[in-house]
Amino acid sequence: MPTLLPAASRLLLLPRALLSMASGSPPAQPSSASGSAYVPGSVSAAFTCPNEKVAKEIARAVVEKRLAACVNLVPQITSIYEWKGKIEEDSEVLMMIKTQSSLVPALTDFVRSVHPYEVAEVIALPVEQGNSPYLQWVRQVTESVPDSSTAPL
Repeated sequence: MPTLLPAASRLLLLPRALLSMASGSPPAQPSSASGSAYVPGSVSAAFTCPNEKVAKEIARAVVEKRLAACVNLVPQITSIYEWKGKIEEDSEVLMMIKTQSSLVPALTDFVRSVHPYEVAEVIALPVEQGNSPYLQWVRQVTESVPDSSTAPL
């Protein structure tokens, strides 16, 4: 079953550039004084909402497979959505997965292969700015993705 974040939550998760465009002001540019070589959008945060057991299994697997540097699990969210003509309400777990944007297709394929829902929610929101050492760490941890046939689930 697909899940949707409430409209207010989706707005909070939008990249700063989109929020700036919506407000009519130009997006903030990274400071050249920071010395960061970060390319805006090269790190993404992906979200999906299975139950806690499956969320932990997926989180451990994507970190072990180096498809993600870190996964935050936010338990006990409520998702209300339309599915097959009915309004549904489920208690779920929100996953915030930090990875390189270039790995989102592989991450999506993996999540779809192990996720119990018919339609797994996997969305990517590119990170425009952030703490440079953290963003470098995300890239470093996910730099060498091991062969998926040898990595454990």
